[in-house]
Order: sequence, then C-alpha cells, then structure tokens
Amino acid sequence: MAPPPADLPFLLLLAIGSAAALWPQPQYISAAAEGGCPLSVQLRFAYAAGSAVAPGCEVLDQAFGRYWKLIWSHRGNREAEDSPCNVLSVNVTRPGCDGYPSLDSPENYRLTISNELMLLTADTVWGALRGLETFSQLTWKTDSGMLYINKTEVVDFPRFPHRGLLLDTSRHYLPLAAILETLDAMAYTKLNVFHWHIVDDPSFPYQSTLFPDLSQKGAYNPYTHVYTANDVRKVIEYARLRGIRVIPEFDTPGHTQSWGPGVPGLLTPCYLGSKPAGSYGPVNPIRNTTFKFMLEFFAEISTVFPDFYVHLGGDEVDFTCWRSNPEIRAFMQKMGFGQDYSKLESFYIQRLLNIVSSYGKGYVVWQEVFDNAVKVKPDTIIHVWKQDSGRYPNETARVTKAGYRTLLSAPWYLNEISYGQDWLRIYQVEPLAFQGSAEQKNLVIGGEACMWGEYVDVTNLSPRLWPRAGAVAERLWSNRTVRNLQDAYNRLADFRCTLLRRRIRAEPLFTGYCEHEYNSG
Repeated sequence: MAPPPADLPFLLLLAIGSAAALWPQPQYISAAAEGGCPLSVQLRFAYAAGSAVAPGCEVLDQAFGRYWKLIWSHRGNREAEDSPCNVLSVNVTRPGCDGYPSLDSPENYRLTISNELMLLTADTVWGALRGLETFSQLTWKTDSGMLYINKTEVVDFPRFPHRGLLLDTSRHYLPLAAILETLDAMAYTKLNVFHWHIVDDPSFPYQSTLFPDLSQKGAYNPYTHVYTANDVRKVIEYARLRGIRVIPEFDTPGHTQSWGPGVPGLLTPCYLGSKPAGSYGPVNPIRNTTFKFMLEFFAEISTVFPDFYVHLGGDEVDFTCWRSNPEIRAFMQKMGFGQDYSKLESFYIQRLLNIVSSYGKGYVVWQEVFDNAVKVKPDTIIHVWKQDSGRYPNETARVTKAGYRTLLSAPWYLNEISYGQDWLRIYQVEPLAFQGSAEQKNLVIGGEACMWGEYVDVTNLSPRLWPRAGAVAERLWSNRTVRNLQDAYNRLADFRCTLLRRRIRAEPLFTGYCEHEYNSG
C-alpha cells in the first residue's frame, strides 16, 4: 500500500474519554479531540456508488447487520433525533465476495468520518471488514447515554499477513459455541487465522467421512464430543464471514495415540526386550499401509478444508518406541540410518509432505522438521515454537537464513499464566528482533498465539484468552513503533470493556471497573 498522505499524522490516543480508544492501533489516525457527530438508530451501512461489490454480497450484508447490533444493542443508549451521520458508505474497489481469504488477501482500508461524509474504502471485502470493526470502536457514549462518533481519518493495513490463534480441541473438547465465540473475538482484534489443533494424543474429535472409526474409537465420546462434517462446515463459513482463515492441524508421526484404536496397525508396537510391551508409540513409518492410509485421509482433508495450507505438525517425536521395535531397527540398518532416528522421522515426514503436495496443498510444519533437515518445498512455512532460554530469535534467524517463511509462536503461549500483568511480556515481543538481513526479515509472515488445552476447557478458555490475545493481535497488526505501555494499558483496558459489552468474558488487566460489566443474562 502507498505511504499515507502527509496530512495524516500518526497519533496515539492517550486517554479514554470523549473518543473511543482503538485496538489494535491503526497505522495512521487523525482524530478530533472533542465534539463529534451524534448517532441515531437510523444509522445504516450502504454500498457506495461505483463499489465493485453490491447488495447480495453475503460477507458485507451480514457484517452490516452485526455491526449495527454491536453499536446499538446496549442498554441505556440514547439516539439523536436528527443527525447528519446516518450513513456509512462502503466502497470496495476490487470485485469478489464468494471466495475465502488467503495469505495474500489485502486487508487495507481508509475511513473518513465528518459531519458531511462517512466513507469506508477498501481494496477487498476483507479490508472492509477490518474498517467496519474500527468504525464500531470509534463510537462512544456520553454520561447521558448519547452515542457519538468524532471527526476522524484512518489509513490502516496490517504489518503482518498471518495473525493467528491456535485452539487445542483434543486435550479438552471445546463446544462448537465456544469456537464460534472465539472467532467473533478474533474478528474484534483483527486476527485472521484460526489454527485448529483439532486432534492429538488424548482424543480424536474430528469425525472423518472415510474413516469413521477414528472418532468412534478415538474421541472422548463419539456422540457428544466430536465435530461432525456439518460442525466443520459451520466453523469454516463462520470464520469466512469474518475474514478469518481456518488452517487445520493433523500432527504426525507423534501426538497420535488417539489415532491408533480407529486404524489398527497405524502405530508402532513397543517392545520390552524381545516381546511386545502392549503399548504403542508414534505412527509406524516403515509400513506401506501407513502411507496408503495417509494418502486417503489427506485426500479428504484437502476437500473439507478450503485453505491452501494445512498444518502437518512434526514436533516432539519420542524415539523410544521406535528404538525398541526389532522391525524398525532392521529397517534402520537396511536404509543405512545407523542409530540416527531423526533420519527415520525425516523419511516419514518427506513421504507425507509429498502426499499433501500431490493434492495441491501447501503446508506448515513445526520447527523440528527444519531442525532434522527434512527436504521440504521452498514455500514451506516453518513454525517456531521452542521457548527454552528465550532462544527463538536465534531460531527465527536460522530458519529465515535458509530461505523459509516463518511463523512465530514461541513467546505467545497464552495457556501459561502468571500473577500480575503478564500481557506486558506478551506485548513487548518484537518478531523481527533477530540478527538477519532485510530479506530474512521479509520472510517472517507473522505469528500465532497458542492456547494449549491441558488445563483449559470451556470454563476458562475465554478469560484466559482475552484480552491477553489482544496484545499479540496489536503486535502483529500495528506499526512497530507502537510501544507506549501506558497508552497500551489505557486502550487495552478500554477494549476489555468493549469485549465485555459484546459478551466476551475477558479478565481484568488490573483494578478498576467497566461501565457495563459482563452480564450472562
């Protein structure tokens, strides 16, 4: 996007008062400090003359209804009897409304608010969605309950194209409603990728059409704790209407204990000496039946999930069981791998990547795949997660030096909590704070906050996520110079109140109160 005009100075909103404090901070904003235009319930959203999309565009038609309700559904709002600020015109310059957002989808927009004109211009419907969110946050209420919006000019676009949130639905099953609520909150913070870590060792809740025994025998409950084909479609469409991509993760060869009951022979039998131990380890990488299953399973996944990318995991493979198995040991000698079981893992991963590539899919893998020197396509995305000793800047430097695009999650494991304002640590991370060239830093395409599920279920998911996930969202959206911690505290505390008003349970940053606390009724 072209640099902003010189008459649009960057302005930090330092106080919560007459004008709403925006989260995440736009790239450029000029806002009047006082006054404002009163709003009435006659406020409506309309397609501008000449817009490349028109009524019938489901993405924007539904968004117009959602945002009108978000602005007007709170008790105590008073409306103006007459107001010039009754229509926000939305101009989308590029055609296209029926598809899905992608890594390359532009999200830029420009928003102009005055007494004479309210205009939102965006290249795509996805940018228009981001502008509607900003517009909704710009509205503010007087002590008497009158709604206003101040004269404002915003030019905005994301710093990184991939701004994600991982939910783990295996260790604890998350009801569909909780996932949809999370997608709403992601849209409010301009996060745009739902990384669905849908299965893992404890349970296999994904209900496969081709292999129904996977969930029938691997879910906590095959009737109540599964995601049906209709559930998955609902999540994907709900996300699409909010400009959010859905990237599923099916992690192998490790983290696969729940796969075993539904696919006999898939996992490696472990041995005690010369006898089977009765337990199983990672996916068996030496059987042709393993790859026949993966070929068929990922054929289904490639049709169910429309995004170009699928996350294939590849992390934390325990070699103990492979070492104990005499067939595996014989295969190692035959292949000349010696005692280096990372080569066996690489053998498996390489074949799996070829399978997924054959369906026209790209893939994301955890950093162990890179660490073990697996041959991957040049457009592979490496996901950096290892947190020990804060080494992730070095990891990011190493991956990008090899020419691979990179996602960062290492400092953003939100399942980990501590007493006090730990959002500050999350917020102060700089994804590009590593030694490397400009070309390397251009390979960092963003990052993800991760919510692993060992100690998280539907009872504590939302308050543990929010507003802390918002700290990650601003770091990935806003300008690198947005660093003022007092300003960030003021805006995030205000945004937390916005989340409560929107029925998102969000924990407090510190002491204080919101005008409208969360009401479950």
